[in-house]
Amino acid sequence: MKYGIVGASGRMGQELLKVFAQHECVYTADVDGVRESGAPQVVLDFSTPKALPVTIGACERFKAACVVGTTALGESDLAALRDLAARVPVVQSFNFSQGVTILKMMLRSFAPLLAGWDAEIVEAHHNKKKDAPSGTAILLGQATGRECPTHSLRLGGVPGDHTVVFANDGEVLELSHRAISRSVFALGALRAAEFALRADKGFYTFEEVVECRKRPE
Repeated sequence: MKYGIVGASGRMGQELLKVFAQHECVYTADVDGVRESGAPQVVLDFSTPKALPVTIGACERFKAACVVGTTALGESDLAALRDLAARVPVVQSFNFSQGVTILKMMLRSFAPLLAGWDAEIVEAHHNKKKDAPSGTAILLGQATGRECPTHSLRLGGVPGDHTVVFANDGEVLELSHRAISRSVFALGALRAAEFALRADKGFYTFEEVVECRKRPE
């Protein structure tokens, strides 16, 4: 696979380079400029919303698939990605962890049984994360089908902890996910990139990537 990374010098950019080591990086873009040695088949962006036009421009120019894990994207950003998806495959998610994706699916299935319970979310990330609540917390809240008060912690080097707490007068039910290493998101991005290279043009979520992996070949 020939691939490109927007935000290559950032934390996630460095993790992507490690996980994609068996493949060929032919395009990078970051604060130091753009470097290219070929045409990428897929472009990955886990940087900032401000960099999204660079990512979309590269995908347009190279006719490359797109994998975006940037958090804090606005409605206009998502609209731009959906427009790009009319021409190339686009996989977008605020979290590329398989465990978080399965947790979201569990919440969607079982939250209706807890409709009479209180529900709140607690999430923790490293102290350099700029957005709060996290995109993942927002996704988990949406999966419950209701408004969930969210409490955000920004501490040390925490890669990402999320807990959805349900409670009634007599009991408490907690559903939690902990990312042990940032590499889990890069591994998910690799899975998404492999999916995108086989996919038709269109807009896809990481949930669709995970579900595809479950099916027999």
